[in-house]
Amino acid sequence: MISLTLPFRIRVSGVLTLVLAAALVGLSAAARAQEIRSEEEIARIIALDKVAVQDGVVTGEIRNKASHLVRDVQLLIRYTWLWDDEFKPGKNDPGTSTYHVLKETIPSGATRKFTYQPSPPLAKMAGGHFDTTVKIAGFTEIIPQK
Repeated sequence: MISLTLPFRIRVSGVLTLVLAAALVGLSAAARAQEIRSEEEIARIIALDKVAVQDGVVTGEIRNKASHLVRDVQLLIRYTWLWDDEFKPGKNDPGTSTYHVLKETIPSGATRKFTYQPSPPLAKMAGGHFDTTVKIAGFTEIIPQK
């Protein structure tokens, strides 16, 4: 059996700590590739145009206003159920939210149409109606390296 002295254990432990710290610094550099942007910044890069909703089906266009390619645009589609009598709401709220991802690459200045049809279809209920909102939840910018 080999017995390690205390100073040797401290040195090995210190080296392992440094290796782990270096690995974490490397990972944090890679994590900086994703950024959270404000709605104003997003609006300067990408825009939702001609959004329409009919019977729960959402259609519209996404316009790339950036000077480079954009892809994997994620839309947050929210169907909020509004009761006719908010003081006496029903027991089942059929409201729902979903993400819809457009896998297409959109060149600078180009526009792409989209259609989202909920599956299963939205509930047909009396006593209220859906208020549908669509927001850009995320996207990938393809920025060429120099």
